Amino acid sequence: HKPKSSVAEAIKTIRTNLQFSAVNGDVKSILVTSSMPGEGKSFVASNLAVAFAQAGSKVLIVDCDMRRGRLHEIFNVNNDKGLSLLLIDEISEKSTKYFNKTEVPNLYVMPAGNVPPNPSELLVTPQMLNLLEELKQKCDLIIIDGTPSKLVTDAVILSRIVDCYIIKNCRFNNNSNST
Repeated sequence: HKPKSSVAEAIKTIRTNLQFSAVNGDVKSILVTSSMPGEGKSFVASNLAVAFAQAGSKVLIVDCDMRRGRLHEIFNVNNDKGLSLLLIDEISEKSTKYFNKTEVPNLYVMPAGNVPPNPSELLVTPQMLNLLEELKQKCDLIIIDGTPSKLVTDAVILSRIVDCYIIKNCRFNNNSNST
């Protein structure tokens, strides 16, 4: 909502660096993860998706945090039809029915959906790999909002099937001697 802010410019810098980092071809899928919850991975993923969409790419942001996903809240979309249902029902040929339009042209959201009993097991299935390949054919870019990597293995699983990944890490200075 503030395209001239320093935060927006920082996101655009990340976008540009990602565009030029592809040595062996196009980057079609990007995983955004963090070490711990609350470090801003969903903030970075959603704003990066907006930046790519504003540059003219057809972007799908997928909420792969099936335990605590919040992209449906950020983009104000329905969470009923989401990734968990798509993977459980194995109906990836109808994946575009799970795309939710946003107020940003060229940007679509696939929310996490209902919390399944086995998120990690769903992500390691052939269905997830096939779905990602299918989505790459339908969109210019897939941005995956993953889980914090120190809590669960989901981000590690996903890192093996995406083209690149970003680890969002916050560092706090708790030096009590500083003024």
